[in-house]
Amino acid sequence: MTLPRPDYPRPQFVRDVWESLNGEWEFAFDDENVGLREKWHRGERALDRRIQVPFAFESRLSGIGETGFHDVVWYRKLWSPPASFAGKRVLLHFGAVDYEARVWVNGELAASHIGGHTPFSADITDALSPDGPNAIVVRAEDRGKDVFQPRGKQFWEEKSRGIWYTRTTGIWQTVWAEAVSPTYLAKVKYEPDIDRNEIRIRAFFEGPVEGRDAALRIRITFQGEPVAEETIRVLRAEERRTIGLHGLNDHGMDRFWSPERPNLYDVEYELTVDGAVVDRAAGYFGMRKVSIENGRFALNNRPYFMKLVLDQGYFPDGNLTPPSDEAIRLDVELTKAMGFNGARKHQKVEDPRYLYWCDKLGLLVWGEMANACDFSEAYSQRMTAEWQEAVERDYNHPCIVAWVPLNESWGVPNIQIDARQQQHALAMYHLTKSLDPTRPVVSNDGWELVKTDLFTIHDYEWREEVLAERYSTVEGAVTSMPANRRLSVGGFAYEGQPILVTEFGGIAYKKSEWEGWGYSGASDDDDYLARLRAVVLPLRRSGVVQGYCYTQLTDVEQEINGLLTYDRVPKVPIEKIKEIIDMR
Repeated sequence: MTLPRPDYPRPQFVRDVWESLNGEWEFAFDDENVGLREKWHRGERALDRRIQVPFAFESRLSGIGETGFHDVVWYRKLWSPPASFAGKRVLLHFGAVDYEARVWVNGELAASHIGGHTPFSADITDALSPDGPNAIVVRAEDRGKDVFQPRGKQFWEEKSRGIWYTRTTGIWQTVWAEAVSPTYLAKVKYEPDIDRNEIRIRAFFEGPVEGRDAALRIRITFQGEPVAEETIRVLRAEERRTIGLHGLNDHGMDRFWSPERPNLYDVEYELTVDGAVVDRAAGYFGMRKVSIENGRFALNNRPYFMKLVLDQGYFPDGNLTPPSDEAIRLDVELTKAMGFNGARKHQKVEDPRYLYWCDKLGLLVWGEMANACDFSEAYSQRMTAEWQEAVERDYNHPCIVAWVPLNESWGVPNIQIDARQQQHALAMYHLTKSLDPTRPVVSNDGWELVKTDLFTIHDYEWREEVLAERYSTVEGAVTSMPANRRLSVGGFAYEGQPILVTEFGGIAYKKSEWEGWGYSGASDDDDYLARLRAVVLPLRRSGVVQGYCYTQLTDVEQEINGLLTYDRVPKVPIEKIKEIIDMR
């Protein structure tokens, strides 16, 4: 049987010695929550079902396809490391497990993690048996009705409805293992500076380095040609080096990264300890700058109009999990083919393979957190912890040009009048800026903004003349209340930030097997194209709006306002859509 999702799961930081643990696992529902009491974690008991990892049990590709509430689930797999792992430390990685996870290896607790969209890992070497096979057991708990849990578009009722979709419980991204030496390069962070033609590299190490003769060799190439090579003496757990890049031509933009020219530099790392090579890894970076200059959004020091599409990242057979790497790439290619230069990943911290293809093919991305529905102290703790992990995971991707911790006051429903919720949104803004000062942050996308770098508005008005009038002046835009919501709260007001309409359109057309729903409807192809033109052109030609995000890329279950059907078929000829998106 073909291994599901076999592609390397961490494409920005690659090692050769690894193995995917995707495929068939034993599986069980634990609706009575007896597994811990009955010691299922010891791995001695076979579970009664089979599931295809990394697909959640609610999806068809999992082999189960049950969509009812099962808040506690268990997984078990017997695994022996391949011969290539011999003499190495073994790291076990989980791309994402929704929502709380505990992992045991041969009965020993190896890892625990809270957060449904972010990765975690553990060194399981000392728990492995030399005789094998080894029992890996995972317990996942995802409280389906907990409105204080960051969940994105996963509905807290049993059946999908409106803008809410099928839940995802348990493992939904790749599980894999890699072999490393006792001392190894754990991660790197890139800080490109196009103004000085330099890349700053921060390298982080695990294992003993102090008091040893350790060095990291860095080799940078561009399109196969050597650009720079340096060796850093490793004296501590983090080392930093700024490296000049030769031949960078600003005038031709020939080596900067942009959607039009997605140029990437390749990097090879070689770590030696006491004269022996102990680790090799490879990665890439893009020389790209995002800034706001005199109230204008700029990409690589030039004003840039963002034409984004809202992308929910759902699939008809995998739900939150793309069925294949080819399906991920197709979404990026279709987005670009329709004339968009970016996507706002909506209420989902997307699979790293998606960000990889955006880096490679050239597509801007707004990184957005999966929000909760209501506010509490428990929610605030969960949200801030997981969001920090999301920003850390995706920091290096040149495609990401903005961060959106909150959307439409989800998780802070009383932000208009509740000072605590206003402070939470403000804290999320400042927390994000402290983690990444290089990208703009939107405190609460759509309305009820506190401090924000971009002034973003959600507006599903469908009449062309109303949109044209509303966005003909700055005052008209920032004082509008399209959803009968104030655009700013908590004493904050518009301060000259770039204005963008980051949700609009939502034209429903062509029903599928799902009951149809959308913001406005079209009767035939000509009516659909006319309605699309009527909402796009006023924003593109306003002179006030500096970017937009059209709702949405695909249909999702009962929501049929996609430019594509749920199975990625264009509803009208794709070149017709592109003609409208390309209009000025």
